[in-house]
Amino acid sequence: MGIRKGHVVLLLSPNSIYFPVVCLSVMSLGAIITTTNPLNTAAEIGKQISDSKPVLAFTIPQLLPKLAGSTIPIVLLDDHAISNASQAKIVTTLHQMMKTEPSGSRVRDRVNQDDTATLLYSSGTTGASKGVVSSHRNLIAMVQTVLNRFSLQEEERFICTVPMFHIYGLVAFATGLLASGSTVIVLSKFEMHDMLSTIEKYRATYLPLVPPILVAMVNAADQIRKKYDLSSLHSALSGGAPLSKEVIEGFLDKYPTVKILQGYGLTESTGIGASTDSLEESRKYGTAGMLSPSMEAKIVDPDSGKALTVNQTGELWLRGPSIMKGYFSNPEATASTLDSEGWLKTGDICYIDDDGFIFVVDRLKELIKYKGYQVNEPLLPSPKVAFLCI
Repeated sequence: MGIRKGHVVLLLSPNSIYFPVVCLSVMSLGAIITTTNPLNTAAEIGKQISDSKPVLAFTIPQLLPKLAGSTIPIVLLDDHAISNASQAKIVTTLHQMMKTEPSGSRVRDRVNQDDTATLLYSSGTTGASKGVVSSHRNLIAMVQTVLNRFSLQEEERFICTVPMFHIYGLVAFATGLLASGSTVIVLSKFEMHDMLSTIEKYRATYLPLVPPILVAMVNAADQIRKKYDLSSLHSALSGGAPLSKEVIEGFLDKYPTVKILQGYGLTESTGIGASTDSLEESRKYGTAGMLSPSMEAKIVDPDSGKALTVNQTGELWLRGPSIMKGYFSNPEATASTLDSEGWLKTGDICYIDDDGFIFVVDRLKELIKYKGYQVNEPLLPSPKVAFLCI
């Protein structure tokens, strides 16, 4: 397809077994993958296209209308009947590409660890949506964190319920878990029955999720246990917002053989920045966990910039090999978020206790999380909205 180092390729798709195939293929060439939420409007996707300037797009027939106003060449991820395609520039399908032998004269560019690998869009630690530039080094560091965190065996089986276009899904399912040799069972979208029946059918051992799904499992536990065999499941991995004591204890009461692990991270930190890695740590209620390997943290007074000591509340700053390169074509936003020494200002108001556990207590900027996604609303009257999970 003529894709070369530095080119941007757009992936607009729900979860699919082809999602990591496309991501890893693009990155192997030194090109840059940019993903977007299939639920975004055509206007929102158009804004991202205008900013990132992709030279090729991968999508499914059902999402073609969201690219109707674009002139980007499109590769379809499946060969099903195409509708609403008259305005789309479809050049081939992924199946056809896989049958085609590559040109013997093609040029392979050298890819270095500091080269850009992904361009994921986030509302960031403040403000409007921005492109987060992550390098191969960032992803390699995060894959190593995932491998070290779980000490995974090849027989582990993960249910993929979280979206792969999101940093959580991309780091876990499109890179880290593949590196471990674990099996990934892909759900194209979340539906409670599909998730539970898949756990039973494929004997899944790990269930990564976001808090609303975990709460739903607690509320419907009696019916779930009567209908589904979840005996293979031994761990639930929650991210996106902290879990309360009531939710943790409610889940452990209903599912006593399943331990809860939690993670804290940002798109800007390429995923996990802190985590609880045992049930005992998760029972440190309200914590985001302890720092990931190779990650440094400090709590800073947002007014004076002075570093604070343990049990003092201020803004959490992170530094490590997985911290982003910066925001795409936005030096002002980059300078306000990354300082000259490589510290990422997370925008989260936190404290670190005597044992090294991080607790998130507020936001410098108001932030709502709806079903794991950020919602920015500058007109909210409440001065202290940290997380809202529905």
